[in-house]
Amino acid sequence: MEQLDRIVAFLGQWLDANVLNWLMAVQWGVVAGCLVLAALLWRTVGGQAVRLVEANVPGALVRSMLTALLGVGASVLFLVLLRASAAVFTAADFSPWLLHAASDLAVAWIAIRLLTGMMVSRSLARAVAVTVWTVAAMSVFGLLSPITDFLQSLSFSVGDSTFTALGAIKGFLLAGICLQVASVAARFAEGRIHTVADLSPSLQTLLVKTVKVALFTTAILFALSSVGIDLTNLAIFSSALGVGIGFGLRTIISNYVAGVLLLLDHSIKPGDTVEVGGVFGVVRGMHSRYTTVLTRDGKEFLVPNEQLISGEVVNWTHSDTNVRLKIPVGVAYGSDVEKALALLEQAAQAAPRVLRDPAPAARLMGFGDSSVDLELRVWIADAEKGLGSVRSDVLLAVWKLFHEHGVEFPFPQRDVLLKPGSNLSVTMNRPGKTGSTDKEDGGT
Repeated sequence: MEQLDRIVAFLGQWLDANVLNWLMAVQWGVVAGCLVLAALLWRTVGGQAVRLVEANVPGALVRSMLTALLGVGASVLFLVLLRASAAVFTAADFSPWLLHAASDLAVAWIAIRLLTGMMVSRSLARAVAVTVWTVAAMSVFGLLSPITDFLQSLSFSVGDSTFTALGAIKGFLLAGICLQVASVAARFAEGRIHTVADLSPSLQTLLVKTVKVALFTTAILFALSSVGIDLTNLAIFSSALGVGIGFGLRTIISNYVAGVLLLLDHSIKPGDTVEVGGVFGVVRGMHSRYTTVLTRDGKEFLVPNEQLISGEVVNWTHSDTNVRLKIPVGVAYGSDVEKALALLEQAAQAAPRVLRDPAPAARLMGFGDSSVDLELRVWIADAEKGLGSVRSDVLLAVWKLFHEHGVEFPFPQRDVLLKPGSNLSVTMNRPGKTGSTDKEDGGT
């Protein structure tokens, strides 16, 4: 309460000295007039200046720098008017203390706007700009010391550590600045890493994640240290906490570890065509906990990384993009098998996605119950586009060629023979094999 009474008394004296007199009132009016005049003038010429820069400045870097300067054009014009007004007051033997203070604040605001323009988050940039400018204003008007002394007197304890309200505020502000700097640095590093053509996509992803974790961890530890937190005690506490969390989050931790292993061994990388757990699609991205696989149906599956490490995964494009498809085809026993094999290879040549080298090959695989079993083997180089369309194109061409050349497709046949006597005989006709006869008791 004594600190509060001293602050109130100080504010009263400050108002009497800096506000409640005619000279300061005139200067406050001049400041307000300069602000309004600068806004009106810049509204008239600002838009035209921006259009001239965009139309006549060739370099992208120079154009962006000039555009950023024009963004604070109203503040610069306000500063010029304040300086001119201060010169008039000095020439009239009056002390332009308030005008000089307003000029210093205008310079601070211009610098803050230019620096915060590089921040990724616009809301955070505005918050930082307002906070820093408020502190600068209190410093210029002599209000910063009493307020900081009051905040310094407010303290609280956590275990063996004692913190003040001023230290906590500084820590939060510094943490925000450090995290923002880490975000900008991580974005810059990510852009540079993706431009290195010698690095594989999986290694690029691993490097980006490593840089981000290192930068954000350093920013957080630096902010905690600046507040006064003993990082040794924090390490002991985090070790004990980590053991407890490790037992409860084994699956999540194993997914994170599996994600790192996948990036290191290059077994799966973005762009690969994979088949895992009945899911066939293209790897779109590899994240810390899961990998995204986009199917031909437009569904995006989030496959846990542990499943990719411990389970069976078919990588269709691991070392070579060429993939062989096996398309089974059956013909009737009365057909010319050699002609059918030639027609199968001819049909494969008509499919646009089938490779000519290696050439398609047709093989006789066996003799079935109702058909001669053939198999057409074709190669494609774009498995990520799906397999169904290739089979459809090939089978449609087979259908047309078989009908044109008289090759019959098989279908099951059953003959029922009625013999004189007391028994009914049913014979299954299986071309190419000795027929079997099942006899059942029955009437004639």
